[in-house]
Amino acid sequence: MASTALIESSLSGIPVKRGKVRDVYDFEDRLLFVATDRISAFDWVLCPGIPDKGRVLTQISRFWFERFAEIPNHLISMNPADLPLPDNADLEVLKGRCMVVKKTEVVPFECVVRGYLSGSGWKDYLETGAVCGLELPQGLSQSAQLPEPLFTPATKAETGHDENVSFETMCTGVGQELAEQLRDLSIQIYQQGSEYAREQGIILADTKFEFGLLNGELILIDEVLTPDSSRFWPAELYQSGGPQPSLDKQFVRDWLESTTWDKNSPPPELPEEIVSKTRDKYFDAFRLLTGNECTW
Repeated sequence: MASTALIESSLSGIPVKRGKVRDVYDFEDRLLFVATDRISAFDWVLCPGIPDKGRVLTQISRFWFERFAEIPNHLISMNPADLPLPDNADLEVLKGRCMVVKKTEVVPFECVVRGYLSGSGWKDYLETGAVCGLELPQGLSQSAQLPEPLFTPATKAETGHDENVSFETMCTGVGQELAEQLRDLSIQIYQQGSEYAREQGIILADTKFEFGLLNGELILIDEVLTPDSSRFWPAELYQSGGPQPSLDKQFVRDWLESTTWDKNSPPPELPEEIVSKTRDKYFDAFRLLTGNECTW
C-alpha cells in the first residue's frame, strides 16, 4: 500500500534550501538531504506528488554510491539521527529518504552525458546536425545509439531550466584542468553504469551528474543514475526510430504533452492513474537495477 506523498519536510530551527525535489538542511559541517515526493517537469513542480518517490530515489543513489565506492562521494550516512535533529523531528516521515552528506563547494555546472539521441539532443540534431555544438553523422534516427558518449555540460539553475553550454564555456568557468577532469570522470561513470544497467535489462540513454570540491578534491554529490536524473529504457522494448517506453519521469512529461497545457500557466493536476503508474515505474527501475525490492 502506497503511503501519502511527502510534499515538504520540516525540521524546526534548521536552515533549509528547497529545490524542485530535495530539501537540504544545513548543519554547518554537514548537510541533510531529504528527498521529498515532489515531481517536476518542464520547470514546474506538479501536483500531487508521487508517494515514496523520494525514498526510491534515495535508495537508488545509495546503490550507485556503494557500487562506485572507488570514486569519492559525499555520502556519510543514511541515518538522519546521526545529526543533532530537533527534539520534535518525525523520524518515521524521514525514514528511507535521507542522506547525511559532506558539505562541498558545488561545481556550478551539470555534467550531462548522452549515449543515445533523445530529448533536447534529438531536437538539436534535427535543427543543426549536432548536439550542443558537437557534430554527429548524418542520417541518425531518434533514440539511436551515438557512436560514442557525448559530454554536454549545462549551467545549474536554481529555478527554471538548465541551459546547455559548450565545453569551452565550462573551461572558462572552472578552468581547463578541472573541466577535463569533470568530463573524463562523468564519461567513466556513465560507461560503467551503462554497462551494468544493460546487463540488468535497462538502457541508460543519458544522465546528469553533479560534483563538488572538498579540500581541493573532486567528489560525486547529489543523486546518481536515478529515474529523475536519467533516461531509463527497458532494453527488451528498445527500437530506434522513435520515442521509447521509459522507466523514469518521461512518462509524466508524455502525459503532459498529451494535454492542452501551454507550459506557461500552472500545470494540470496529475490523474490518479498517472500517479500510480509513475510510482510503479520508479519501483520497477529499482527492482531491475538491484535485483531486490525497494525497502527502507
